[in-house]
Amino acid sequence: MRFTKMQGIGNDYVYVNCLEETVENPASLARMVSDRHFGIGSDGLILIRPSEKADFFMEMFNADGTRSAMCGNGIRCVGKYVYDHGLTNEEEITVNTLAGVKRLKLHIESGSVAAVTVDMGAPVLDATLIPVAADASPVIAKPIEVAGRRFEMTCVSMGNPHAVVFVEDTSSFPVEEVGKPFEFHPAFPERVNAEFVQVLSRSEVNMRVWERGTGETLACGTGACASAVACILNGLTDDEVTVHLLGGDLHIRWDRRCDQVFMTGPAATVFEGEIDVAACPHDDPPHAVDPEW
Repeated sequence: MRFTKMQGIGNDYVYVNCLEETVENPASLARMVSDRHFGIGSDGLILIRPSEKADFFMEMFNADGTRSAMCGNGIRCVGKYVYDHGLTNEEEITVNTLAGVKRLKLHIESGSVAAVTVDMGAPVLDATLIPVAADASPVIAKPIEVAGRRFEMTCVSMGNPHAVVFVEDTSSFPVEEVGKPFEFHPAFPERVNAEFVQVLSRSEVNMRVWERGTGETLACGTGACASAVACILNGLTDDEVTVHLLGGDLHIRWDRRCDQVFMTGPAATVFEGEIDVAACPHDDPPHAVDPEW
């Protein structure tokens, strides 16, 4: 099976063109390829499939094999893949996900995609839809105790659940110590991605992220969008924010007139290769799919 490793500001995934390849056990494959010692090394697996609702369909799996609805950095790389590999010659495309259809604008330099702007859709603030157990909705600056520490969290879904908390200094914050207890806190029935945000100005923030099913990563596109929305809801920034992550920067704009969040950032190919999928331990049943995967 041929694959391509790609990254968006350090958030790296293994991509498989399922217009040509067949993957029967993606959860097992995700665990194998994500292993940074015995596999390819990645934050997960992304399959590019045909779609009846859009130009392409993106199906993603975290490093632990769990399925996820959406990945902001991942979908930018999908845009780069399909253009650079000649699957489309359009500079504006649609990609369906389990979080709905997303519109991508591809920024071309020297014949290939250098950056992508994604219409991430409207932020979900309804507590029951995020989901998060709460006595009021939306959940803005709600107290929560995690790992013996008290925080105020703002919860947003950008296709997957996020809990954003503000800290004084992201560089010294113990993400490993706090992130996992956040992910598995009983307030989140489907677990959660936790973002730790330091506000620098009305237009800039630092962010570190603990992603459910993966751990701390260098970047998270949906997390950057959720963090920007949380900053705006708490009156801490303007509607356009540059989010500095460990792997690089994302530009996030929440257009509240149409209630759409736009994310712009780079996408890069790391390398391509081929693996023997027979070496993958098939400890999961074959992947049952509907017509839109």
